[in-house]
Amino acid sequence: MAVKSSKAQKKVEYQKKMCRLLEEYSQILIVGADHVRSKQLQDIRRGVRGHSVVLMGKNTMMKRSLRLYAETTGNMDLLTLAPFIVGKVGLIFTKGDLKEVSEEVSKYKVGGLARAGVVSPIDIVIKPGSTGLDPSNISFFQALNIPTKINKGAVEIVVPVELVKKGEKVGTSEATLLAKLDKKPFSYALVVLFVYQNGSVFSPKALHLTDQDLADKFSGGVSMIVSLSLAISYPTLAVAPHMFINAYNNVLAVAMATAYSFPQAQKVKEYLKEDESKIAVAMDPVAAAKEED
Repeated sequence: MAVKSSKAQKKVEYQKKMCRLLEEYSQILIVGADHVRSKQLQDIRRGVRGHSVVLMGKNTMMKRSLRLYAETTGNMDLLTLAPFIVGKVGLIFTKGDLKEVSEEVSKYKVGGLARAGVVSPIDIVIKPGSTGLDPSNISFFQALNIPTKINKGAVEIVVPVELVKKGEKVGTSEATLLAKLDKKPFSYALVVLFVYQNGSVFSPKALHLTDQDLADKFSGGVSMIVSLSLAISYPTLAVAPHMFINAYNNVLAVAMATAYSFPQAQKVKEYLKEDESKIAVAMDPVAAAKEED
């Protein structure tokens, strides 16, 4: 007969397992696990098996294991994870591509009933039509100010009803009504909240950045450097071409206003002189013809 492990033994085993994973993996996804069922977690574990490991547990145990490993190995970078282990969360240790693992985990969505007290991520709208409920339930609809009528021995909703707005908490009455109607408006899954990689913690939005996004951000940064450098006359590599062009324009302006000249300025002067004569001909061709005579 197998001997059950005590709580103390289970804690030690958990700490050993987490320390082993921290030693083996340098990439970790911190995932929110609100309303995720055990069967759903089993499916996710099977889906990422081979390159990732899903670890759930109490937050205090996770933080304690982090501190123990950091103190033992001297890898204090891992302690940056601790402030993000809040609420019902889990850790996914992975050697795979972070974006691909994140997308794989998000595939395992399960429809669920709207529970009382849960903040609705969407607008919940009940469409008009027969509910399939007998007339004895009509008082329940009246309490929620939902227009109904009796049709063919069943309660029928007359107009579309916005039961819960996005961002609002689902009330007890609303949750009960949705359960009676067998409506499952929500889908529950592991949600990637933060990403840890080689000592840095960042938003999962960074996983979806494209090469064009990075190029645009780099270009925007260079533009800001150029603007600042020009404003304070501080030379940088990015602003050097603009400073040379501005300096050339200043020297050229002096040459055009005075007798001073240099080869490039002389070409501009000759071009403008020819241009002035063309404009004069266009403005007064008769006077120009007399001058030529």
